[in-house]
Amino acid sequence: MPSAPLLVDAFSEAHIPEMLDWFSSLEALVQWGGPGLSFPLEARELDAMLAQTAGTEPERFMFAGLVDGKLAGHAQVALDWQNGVGRLSRVAINPALRGRGLARPFLREVTERFFANPSFERLELNVYTFNEAAIRTYRSLGFREEGVRRSSAKVGDARWDTAIYGLLRGEWPERAISSQ
Repeated sequence: MPSAPLLVDAFSEAHIPEMLDWFSSLEALVQWGGPGLSFPLEARELDAMLAQTAGTEPERFMFAGLVDGKLAGHAQVALDWQNGVGRLSRVAINPALRGRGLARPFLREVTERFFANPSFERLELNVYTFNEAAIRTYRSLGFREEGVRRSSAKVGDARWDTAIYGLLRGEWPERAISSQ
């Protein structure tokens, strides 16, 4: 377990340098951010994502999980304001801090903050089906599998299946209380 409590804050430009070396291969980067990013991850790509957090109806929320002032986690929620839907994405725990039980409390707080906005009814996510640790974490927070898109991503010569999970506002408080 971490020596200090996990704090969740908005991801900022100051966090970018800490995150650039988190993904040691193209496969690790694609697993985190999808096939549209360049390897190695560049600051300009995170800057472009961060620019989408501005305004009264931003395109995304970006979160930083901090332990002892060090960037321990990152998550984003892409926002569909018209339909009241968010897509949890680009979730990662700092490789130097993995195995310390940070993912679940970090994502619990991210989900809590997302549903604190009354504009949103649904939080969904895509996860590659081989990512069993992430799937266990999402399920423990109340996300339900809604389907699998088979062979949906091509990474090098490999094809990956993507599972779709969803959580509705009405399901969240019940799950949040029972999983604490």
